[in-house]
Amino acid sequence: MTAAQQLTIASVGPTLDFDSVSLTLGRTLILDNVSFQVQPGSIHALVGPNGGGKSSLIKTLLGQTPHQGRLSLQWPGAPGIVGYVPQALEFDRGLPMTVDDFMAAMCQRRPAFLGLSRHYTTAIGDALARVGMQDKRQRRMGALSGGERQRVLLAQGLIPPPQLLVLDEPMSALDEAGIQVFERLLNDWRLAGITVLWIEHDLEAVGRLADRVTGLNRRVLFDATPKAALTPERLLNLFSTHPRSPAQ
Repeated sequence: MTAAQQLTIASVGPTLDFDSVSLTLGRTLILDNVSFQVQPGSIHALVGPNGGGKSSLIKTLLGQTPHQGRLSLQWPGAPGIVGYVPQALEFDRGLPMTVDDFMAAMCQRRPAFLGLSRHYTTAIGDALARVGMQDKRQRRMGALSGGERQRVLLAQGLIPPPQLLVLDEPMSALDEAGIQVFERLLNDWRLAGITVLWIEHDLEAVGRLADRVTGLNRRVLFDATPKAALTPERLLNLFSTHPRSPAQ
């Protein structure tokens, strides 16, 4: 997509501002003065080593972790809906819970054992169709493959339609067909002007699909376009045990 084409898309998602965000748990410094901005309607990737603070930063954004510093969302109009897709789903695989049951439990206030409400039937069907899971609505969640469960998680993140979407390693369990589904969704979200903050380990995918990349290892080590960010030198520093700050 050209820059001119991008300018014609009206962003419905917010600008995200992380301003000197720090987090300490016990005596452990998890986040150290983290500052960067996510542009509205962009696909912004967050990369870094395990234990580098990526998921903790997401928790601060979702209001699950107290922190120091300022974190703000600047909406283009009235505050919109925030969607979240976790890295994995923890549940008892022996439960007789179908895909429809899971979607009902996640997406509606009516108890899942009463079935889908009419209000959500179409939306759930559409979301499952977008991820290629429409034909497996009556399958037990415990009988699905890891990639299929991940697709269901992607589907629940679409209801109700979000204006800000937070993704925690959504590609980790996907097979090739699932990856193609995810890449189509990313393009759909970009065309819809949705703001996406995306934690990802697949640097090749980040290089192809993200608009901007922030490298996080307790502190921000770079924040740039994929081409400028994903250089051997920067990645070696990002994943080192004792990373150097950008000023060094």
